[in-house]
Amino acid sequence: MNAIELQGVSVRYRRETIRSLKELVVRAASRREVPYFYSLRGVTLAVRSGESVGIIGANGAGKSTLLRVAAGIVTPTEGVAIGRGNVVPLLELGTGFESELSGRENIQFNGALLGRSRAWMRSQRDAIIAFSGLEPFIDAPLRTYSTGMVARLAFSIATAVDAGTILIDEILAVGDAAFRARCEERIRSFVRDGRTIVLVSHETEEIVKLCQRTVWLSHGEIIDDGPSAEVVAKYERQRGAPAAR
Repeated sequence: MNAIELQGVSVRYRRETIRSLKELVVRAASRREVPYFYSLRGVTLAVRSGESVGIIGANGAGKSTLLRVAAGIVTPTEGVAIGRGNVVPLLELGTGFESELSGRENIQFNGALLGRSRAWMRSQRDAIIAFSGLEPFIDAPLRTYSTGMVARLAFSIATAVDAGTILIDEILAVGDAAFRARCEERIRSFVRDGRTIVLVSHETEEIVKLCQRTVWLSHGEIIDDGPSAEVVAKYERQRGAPAAR
């Protein structure tokens, strides 16, 4: 069964902002066409349950938009997007945190935003703190944390949630090398457990290590889709960069 299905999905945004009702009326009267641009154009993609899929492409290729559509955050302008089961997006780490609350309090607060009960989050709290490596700072207000510390706490909370499908957008480069290694191992454990992973990253070596399959996006369209090592090699050749190993 497919965990995610995108069928002919396009996402269109207005290129210019209409600043007033007067401007809207003038444009309508003059029949001036409002220019748009497409972040995704006619994308059809299926991700099977238990599959790990990487998404690569240059900045502006539509990678983050694709994840937001899959998560149900963005509604397609055209086409249909289907997500089955419990889908957890790890897109902007730290979103929904309260700066005046402590790290410990934010675990409860952020867990509630992810749909988990207070009791369940309390049962996971010690493991979340241990994984983050922030024990000495966990009772300090979040406003005293560095950006990297906030990202570490957010990753630890988000990946503690029991989800069948996890969408990850450029968040593995958080903390030091030891913490990044723990993040990668956690992603591998999700794959071993049969969870569905969709990972966006500019780090193609991460993609090859963590994903069975890779989709290459360019200007909102799928250029290639296949085994990670093969697709990444083509992408790196096109960029003139050394192939990932």
